[in-house]
Amino acid sequence: MKQTNLSNRVEGAITDTLAVKYENINIIIFPDWLQSEESLILELEQVIKTVINHSDSNQITLLINTNGISEDDANLVLSIVAMNLLLTEDFDITVECEISLLGNLDELELRAIAPFLHGRIILQHENLEGLALFIIENVPAYKIENFHNIHLGQLVYDLSTRLFKEGKWIEAIAQYQKLLEIQSGDADIYYNLTYCYRQLNLLDEYFQTLQEGIKLYPQEGRLHFSLIIDLRRNGRIQEAILSAENAAKCLPDDYTFQILKYLTVPSIYENIEEINFYRQRYIQGLRNLIEQTSIKTTEDQHSALAGIGRLTNFYLSYQAQNDIDLQRQYGNLVHEIMATNYPQWVVPLSMPKLQPNQKIRIGYASHYLHSYSGTLWLTGWLRYCDRQNFEIYCYYTGNEPDPVTQQFQNYSDVFHHIPYNLSAACEQIIADKLHILVFPEIGMDAQTMQMAGLRLAPLQCVAWGHPVTTGLPTINYFLSSELMEPENAQEHYSEKLIRLPNIGVSYPKPYIPPVIKTRSDFGLENDAVIYLCCQAPFKYLPQYDFIFAEIARRLSEAKFVFLRGTLLEPRLKRAFAAVELNSEDYCVFLNIPERLDYLMINLLSDVYLDTFTWSGGNTTLEAIACNLPIITCPGEFMRGRHSDSFLKMLGVTDTIAENETEYIEIAVKLGLNPAWRDTIAERMSQNHDRLFDDKACVKGLEAFYKEVCSKYFTNQLHIL
Repeated sequence: MKQTNLSNRVEGAITDTLAVKYENINIIIFPDWLQSEESLILELEQVIKTVINHSDSNQITLLINTNGISEDDANLVLSIVAMNLLLTEDFDITVECEISLLGNLDELELRAIAPFLHGRIILQHENLEGLALFIIENVPAYKIENFHNIHLGQLVYDLSTRLFKEGKWIEAIAQYQKLLEIQSGDADIYYNLTYCYRQLNLLDEYFQTLQEGIKLYPQEGRLHFSLIIDLRRNGRIQEAILSAENAAKCLPDDYTFQILKYLTVPSIYENIEEINFYRQRYIQGLRNLIEQTSIKTTEDQHSALAGIGRLTNFYLSYQAQNDIDLQRQYGNLVHEIMATNYPQWVVPLSMPKLQPNQKIRIGYASHYLHSYSGTLWLTGWLRYCDRQNFEIYCYYTGNEPDPVTQQFQNYSDVFHHIPYNLSAACEQIIADKLHILVFPEIGMDAQTMQMAGLRLAPLQCVAWGHPVTTGLPTINYFLSSELMEPENAQEHYSEKLIRLPNIGVSYPKPYIPPVIKTRSDFGLENDAVIYLCCQAPFKYLPQYDFIFAEIARRLSEAKFVFLRGTLLEPRLKRAFAAVELNSEDYCVFLNIPERLDYLMINLLSDVYLDTFTWSGGNTTLEAIACNLPIITCPGEFMRGRHSDSFLKMLGVTDTIAENETEYIEIAVKLGLNPAWRDTIAERMSQNHDRLFDDKACVKGLEAFYKEVCSKYFTNQLHIL
């Protein structure tokens, strides 16, 4: 008989032991060792016979809890059981059954065992005290007489599913892999397995498993979708496009893959020539998509609706060009698809009459009414709302509620949480008879784009949570900022542009904790000049890579800290090599930290380097709250002028550059001159009140609301 006592081991040792042992199927029992010896022996004999008679007994380990009895006494009882079975059944359990004794385990050992239990056999007399010590609430329990009917694959599947739901990714992977060894598996197994790999950032295994799943299940759209989206996200654009083309062949009636086939563009670009190439590809692809889109049949209509409900054309606008024509084409396509599916919600709506003592009803609909950079500023609009004249309705269509969600609810007269239900959200908005509906962002969330393609209120607006024109014929106004927009800005928008005072939003001043960490906590040198580069990789265009290398060439102490992974590393290596420098001596890549660590890095850095063409928004405002000097160079479009407007409103404009050359000069000067850095930081600190919690923009916003509503009221009177 094979026996293992696992007591008195440290967690690392027990994990190593279990990793080998738990290649088997682990079934646990909790005998009541205090019952009569005769009854105990009979019960153990019955269990062991059941295990031996199972068709897959050679893969099963029977774990016997010995809580309440010594190991020697337990061994004595099992010896009697073994002898009885040998004499009566001709079962040699030393060969036919693998048994492990588990007793007197500490908390660490219990935790190490729990994720590997496939099931429990229920005994007539059980040790309830031993049962209580184990975390087995979700472990399937089987009666002795039923156990032989339980297929091995079902035991492994149940455990893998439990581990998956508990977020125990490593343990779940082991079980899913075992399941695939036992049986061919199904698409769910491959999907869940790839999800585990993704959570652990094991990208090679992730992509390989997706591709294996697609070969076996070519009609499984979610496997194709995950592969395409994540190949693009990880800079593997050619593979992403080939995968999209393959998906479109495998699933020709799924509109999702027609969109991806024609409109996939990179998340990052290797060089400026790539930008031009993929823009032309997108232009032609959009033309082809529109020409080939059929929404004549009900099936076509539903497929197109599902397709535009899974993704947006988010990455297009990071090419830093005027997208109004392309956005109009795509916006009209979205509107046409929505109109065929919901014809009752595209007809013009009359402005509800304002009865005496009634207020103008303003609705805000978003997937992101939680702690999210694209909507956090909206809390200020609601907080400082004129309650005598306006009634606020909020529609939260996402499902990640947090303390910021509670703020939105507190600041609303009516708050609806309707997650992931397009029709229900639209019905509620229609029922509330709003005067004006505002989308804080359009372009990041697909369902929001669908809703915005309908006519749910007489007037519909979008704000700059995603600072690009929507192109939708159903959006009347774009609520922007007088400080951000260039003179010719209307040329960039299909909507009528409204320039609200200052930066256009009332951003709450962030809480900044005291400095409780040091640079060494993040592997950064104390004598380095830290340039914080905290934007997402897709905001960094290749034509500006040389700027980092040029700063480093002039300032050997420079360290550039990137917080969003290593996608830019190959490009930066080339840029630094061009000036005979090694990028590894200057560039530090850290994973996106938790919020406290993120703020610590801001507080420990010397200079914030803003991105060209698409500047920081939330990140810049938080850096200002940390009094971190910011270098920016305003771009052609509003999306490249956020930081510029913040610094102008703050009254600290010394670090705004007019061009790339001046940007480099300011960066080097800040790096070489700590006294100037301190002066800039002090001036920023003194002027926070100019920027944060601005009420002037709210007054301007509400003046706009009153003006456009009054025009409708006046027009209705003329008609009457």
